[in-house]
Amino acid sequence: MERKLNCWEYRNCGREKGGLMVSVLGECPASTSMAFDGTNGGMAGGRACWMVRESNRLARIQTCSGTPCHNCEFYRRVVHEERAGAKHQFSTTVA
Repeated sequence: MERKLNCWEYRNCGREKGGLMVSVLGECPASTSMAFDGTNGGMAGGRACWMVRESNRLARIQTCSGTPCHNCEFYRRVVHEERAGAKHQFSTTVA
């Protein structure tokens, strides 16, 4: 079984605790948020980064890369890997 990547590993951003870019860009809150530790098989908020309010600019609407979370490649990867069991998915139903 392939190991599940956390967002900072997938993006190779270097903003995880002890990462190469922390001194320049700061530490990403998803890498330290223990509220979602273990969610979708990730460390800290690494596989639920869209739920970590401080890791995106518009409170679960926009990712660190500037795209809407529901359009983010990493978000879509997690949902695909977790299938129906993915925790904290965006609703796809239209009211």
